[in-house]
Amino acid sequence: MALMIIDSCTACDACEPVCPNEAITEGEPIYKIDPFKCTECVGADDEPQCKLVCPEESIILNPDFVESEDELQAKYDALN
Repeated sequence: MALMIIDSCTACDACEPVCPNEAITEGEPIYKIDPFKCTECVGADDEPQCKLVCPEESIILNPDFVESEDELQAKYDALN
């Protein structure tokens, strides 16, 4: 599954620099995650780095983008 940022985001900028796929961008008023680039850090790290640094716990699974770990790995490989 790709991740998504919800309205409790404070736009602190902690998540954007840790994303290995550059899937996170500054939005108006909160940051956004591109589901076509998000791999939940599969291929790069053991767990989603954005979730680790988010002080508000504003990053959740995106129910519109259900993917297996193999699919996330394939997406990561295609992006890199």
